[in-house]
Amino acid sequence: MAIIRTMRRRALALATLLLVVPAFDGLARDAGQRPGGAGPMRQKRADLVRQAKLAEETQRRFGTPDAVLAWVNNYRLEPEPEKVAIAVKAMARLGMFDEPERAGVYFGFLGGVIADNQVKAKELIGSFFPLRPEHQIGVIRAIAASGLPEWKDLLGHFAERMPARSGLIAQYLTGKLKPLSERKFEESPEVLDSYWGYYFATGAHQPVIRIISALPLAADRNSLEKLTVGAMAKWTLATNAQREKDLLDLARAEMKYQPKAVKKELAEVIKAAENFETAKLRKNAVAAIERLRAKGPEAARNWVWWGTAVQTVIAVGCVALSVAGIPEAGIPCVIGGAVATGATRMLAPTFGAQQ
Repeated sequence: MAIIRTMRRRALALATLLLVVPAFDGLARDAGQRPGGAGPMRQKRADLVRQAKLAEETQRRFGTPDAVLAWVNNYRLEPEPEKVAIAVKAMARLGMFDEPERAGVYFGFLGGVIADNQVKAKELIGSFFPLRPEHQIGVIRAIAASGLPEWKDLLGHFAERMPARSGLIAQYLTGKLKPLSERKFEESPEVLDSYWGYYFATGAHQPVIRIISALPLAADRNSLEKLTVGAMAKWTLATNAQREKDLLDLARAEMKYQPKAVKKELAEVIKAAENFETAKLRKNAVAAIERLRAKGPEAARNWVWWGTAVQTVIAVGCVALSVAGIPEAGIPCVIGGAVATGATRMLAPTFGAQQ
């Protein structure tokens, strides 16, 4: 009997233990979940701290056009694809897509980021949304600027998320509008800006080599458009090579492979960058533009459009210098989008007087 009583006591104790321990654990969890619980309170504080830090970083990096552009300019040195969606929304919020002809640096930059993250391109592009219809052009131009073999497939994939832009998308898909790689520099200053933006995103040589290929346009004496964009390609390449040794080394290396017409202009770029004589390039460009403008009223009329649009082209070099803290004498760099106000007068001092 004693043995039986002992076994019963042990069985009762074991049953009690099996019932009490889970209940105690449940009470402990409940206590943690109540407002007074220590665990969730610590987690909540940690979440709030992280949110505050993210908000502070977002404001610091993406609170103004200047800050966004500084981040874009240095992105290739420390890529942060996980922050690109935040940057896109900041660009939209700050109106940096509002004037597409002046937003080439951002289109090219986003295209370069997409190309650099080809495997996760859909995921990356998807993170840009939601965007208002007027800002969706940034996504469309970026995909077309990426240079990926599947860029049309990507554009078609996201078409349903941009119904208001179906007409623009259709023009790209049918070939009426060309991707960046097939556009000519003299079409618009946006093309040159886009190649610089692509370089800022990737640090790749190819977009810079494309800019080098445009240098002979600086010697054109029959077309104001070609002369202007060629002068800007020459000036921006020299100013950027002046502060970045990698670009200067690339320019020197390309002297072995480029045709004669390119070599002539590239040699002047290298000399200007080595001797810090970019002001001389600008002076020569002004003289050439003035001579061509003097040919007659047609050239003057063309300058009205190109003289305004070229602000976005000259801005790239201006921005690069501004971000690096290297002032370019005589050029007021007021960054808004990719626009440097006053650039037109630096290229054609008499332009304002003739309006």
